[in-house]
Amino acid sequence: MKLSARNTLKGTVKKVTPGAVNAEVVIEVAGGVEIVSIITMESMKSLGLEVGKEAYAVIKASNVMVGVDH
Repeated sequence: MKLSARNTLKGTVKKVTPGAVNAEVVIEVAGGVEIVSIITMESMKSLGLEVGKEAYAVIKASNVMVGVDH
């Protein structure tokens, strides 16, 4: 798999919550960190996503917001 995105994190699907149009997918990466994504049901089905399957969280963004607590 080759992608133009530079941030590709390999993990395991921890949870899939299907909806009418979209599905929420939780991928657990190293250190127990969870990444959540909303994808179409069609994409979820075509990727064969299910709990326990290995998957990649691919992050491509032109902006990343940073915040701090005061």
